[in-house]
Amino acid sequence: MKKNLTTLFFLRGARTPNSSEANIYVRINLNGERAELSIGRKIDPQKWNSKMQRVIGRSETARTLNDYLDTWDNTIKRAFNKLLDNQDEVSASILRDMVTGKFDKNHTLIKVFEKNNQLIKLEEGAKYGTDQIKRYGISIERLKAFISEDLGLKDIRLDKLNHDFIRRYEIFLRTKYNYSHNTTMKYLKQLKRVIHFAMEQDYIEHDPFFNYKTAEKEVKREVLTEDELARIEKKNFRIKRLEEVKDIFLFVCYTGLSYSDLKLLSKDNLSIGIDGKHWIEYKRKKTGIQVKLRLLPIAKQIIDKYNNDEQCLTGNKLLPVKSNQKLNLYLSEIAELCEIDKKISMHIGRHTFATTVTLTNGVPIETVSKMLGHKSLKTTQIYSKVVDTKISNEMEQLEKILASKGETGQELEVQSKKSIV
Repeated sequence: MKKNLTTLFFLRGARTPNSSEANIYVRINLNGERAELSIGRKIDPQKWNSKMQRVIGRSETARTLNDYLDTWDNTIKRAFNKLLDNQDEVSASILRDMVTGKFDKNHTLIKVFEKNNQLIKLEEGAKYGTDQIKRYGISIERLKAFISEDLGLKDIRLDKLNHDFIRRYEIFLRTKYNYSHNTTMKYLKQLKRVIHFAMEQDYIEHDPFFNYKTAEKEVKREVLTEDELARIEKKNFRIKRLEEVKDIFLFVCYTGLSYSDLKLLSKDNLSIGIDGKHWIEYKRKKTGIQVKLRLLPIAKQIIDKYNNDEQCLTGNKLLPVKSNQKLNLYLSEIAELCEIDKKISMHIGRHTFATTVTLTNGVPIETVSKMLGHKSLKTTQIYSKVVDTKISNEMEQLEKILASKGETGQELEVQSKKSIV
């Protein structure tokens, strides 16, 4: 969009008993928006030509003041051209702040986002996981793309952020990258955290996210039933890659490890606990939380199976873990061969541990939360809802069975009375 800039010098302030002069102001007009400021000079209104916007006369005083007005005019135009050349946001208020020295380019969204990312990078491994930091890096790239494509800018001032900006960014994420609702909300929440960081630094006074909903929708967490898990356990595969993937998947089902933690496991993570049993100790990559987990027999058997595996020995790994993409691809084959009508992934193995293996079998939710390495019990309670659904369905079936038995009992009672008669 073409940007039309005009400047207007005018007088403000009528004569007073103590002064016969009025203040000279400049008004910056840009596409309908205007901003005004005093240039710090005064003039007798009778010596001012409002049409020419200059001082009347050829005196040294008049010439000096008119030169000063020309300087202001040129300064505003240079600031305007500089913003255009840099593809920065241009507005009347920004031009006013630039010529008065109040404009701080660091108080723009991308600059603050970059500062935030630099700071969280310093806490890598302590407060933030590598994957979290990587997601903040992706988030800023998405934001840059939006500001460039939607606004035609390289950056935007913090005080220009509002609900309209957020809503348009939300639509951009959904349409440009085809993100789901929850993925879109994750990007908005990261932006929200950066905005709150800016507020803590006094870079911005208002919260553009105030009253803007960023709630994620509850999604159905797919898990394997006991029967489906047993089918995979009992299935033997002649193809080596499928047998390895089966073992790795079962290991996750009986330990609850995420893929990012699983691929980092080495023999150094194994230990003998105070109970004399085998344990795994590791720090979660995502949250940095230290996790201690006693191995179930099937998990220990899988580790022992790969003790002398060449890939494990070479890389000092517990299991021959492939890329997450390949594992999930091969798991689709396994699901089909085991006649399981579900899209199985490595993360479903973690969900299965939380529900089918532990919570369903009476392991307290607090214990499950610690084994999963969750920061908050609220995160684990998502799985308890899955278990509640399972209980509800089973009780529904039980109710039908009992009702059926009741009807059978009534029939027998009627037949008995007929026999007596």
